[in-house]
Amino acid sequence: MQQLAVTNQPNTRYQIVGMVFLAIVLLSLVYAIWWLDDWLEDAQRAPIQKVVVSGTRVNIEDALIESTIRSKHPESFFEVDVDRLHREIEALPWVHRASVRKRWPNSLNIHVVEEIASARWNKDSLLNQYGEMFEAQLPNEILPDLFGPGGSEETALNGYRDMQTLLNSASLRIDELYLSERFAWNLRLENGIRLNLGRSEYVDRLQRFVDVYPLLMKQDKQVDYIDLRYDTGLAVGWKNASTNEQES
Repeated sequence: MQQLAVTNQPNTRYQIVGMVFLAIVLLSLVYAIWWLDDWLEDAQRAPIQKVVVSGTRVNIEDALIESTIRSKHPESFFEVDVDRLHREIEALPWVHRASVRKRWPNSLNIHVVEEIASARWNKDSLLNQYGEMFEAQLPNEILPDLFGPGGSEETALNGYRDMQTLLNSASLRIDELYLSERFAWNLRLENGIRLNLGRSEYVDRLQRFVDVYPLLMKQDKQVDYIDLRYDTGLAVGWKNASTNEQES
């Protein structure tokens, strides 16, 4: 009886072809990953083409924001550290808050909230709309000067706002406000009158001044200062008065 010889040579050939094909695919995939990584790291191939700044801006310079990005982040669009860039932009003058977003394929969207200068603080800083101290070049607009101990910024600004609202009814404006270490309030108005309000009930005492102010303006003497640290009444110091007439 004749036996037939069965060979597996074709199967072996197919296995070799399959392994070669798989090796080519794997090598191609590795090369593609290497090429993509190299491409992403190359700033010349994926640079930041456009910087879009949004938000109401008066003192913030868009050019300063863009130059900060260009100088500190020369890497490609894909390699930019958004968190680091966010901190750098918020450290710029007049920037209160900022958000940074990447926009495919090569843009950065920067939204900023600007500091609003509400007052000068101790002559060398500014207070923003929230009573927070910040450093920036002093603006040209007229701002009140507030003075006080460290940590009292918000208290001083809120007190200023309350008192200025009350003085608006008499068309008077605060030029300087002083908050002492013991939190006693003193004001100097734009017309030169100085007010000593003490530590407590300063709004009620200021209202007493507003009520009597029209009568004081009818006098033939010029008011120098007014001491309102009394339960009722007040003491008035007159300019160019004799010693006996200085207070009444």
